Amino acid sequence: MMKIFLFTVFLISGLIFFALGTIGILKFPEIYSRAHSSAKCDTLGTILTLSSFCIYSGFNLVTLKIIIIIIFIMITSPTATHIITRGNYEKEEGSNDADF
Repeated sequence: MMKIFLFTVFLISGLIFFALGTIGILKFPEIYSRAHSSAKCDTLGTILTLSSFCIYSGFNLVTLKIIIIIIFIMITSPTATHIITRGNYEKEEGSNDADF
């Protein structure tokens, strides 16, 4: 009973963060605000959603694989957002300086 409740709370929280991130992408005026919205909300939404699946399946091999995916997303999502926004900044400024 408690497992289903926690699963539902984490899943709905993750979906709410996905929705808020999507609204932020559509509403914010510039790429930096949009990137911030997508990076924060999508990362947290993914972590909460995958954590809900860990809670639902219990502790087994599937849970271990999901935890590895969560760690991978925590590393790659902010890095990808940084690379995208830095590329846009360099394009706007006309800078070719690689080690800024």
